[in-house]
Amino acid sequence: MDSNGINDLLGQMRATAALAAGKPAQAGADSSAPGGVDFAQVLQNSINQVNQTQQQAQSMAENFSAGDPNANLHEVMIALQKANVSFQEMVQVRNRLVAAYQDVMNMQV
Repeated sequence: MDSNGINDLLGQMRATAALAAGKPAQAGADSSAPGGVDFAQVLQNSINQVNQTQQQAQSMAENFSAGDPNANLHEVMIALQKANVSFQEMVQVRNRLVAAYQDVMNMQV
């Protein structure tokens, strides 16, 4: 996940929290401003990147198991671990988003 995208998302969340608390938002934190980050697009790009990593690792594993002389066991194992770590990271992000959604839905108005 791109760190600039995460920082922009964090800024948007802080601005929204400030608005919810009745405080004026900081300058430059408006999501409709040029250069703002679309949360859905950031999330979709991250999911696509995880999917691409998994497909690449699967392809490398299939090539190795088929006896491809150019397939290196070390590279295959590293690719599989990268795919596993990126998937676990995505699951943790999903869990946090679900928890945040549940917290918002349980708020009393």
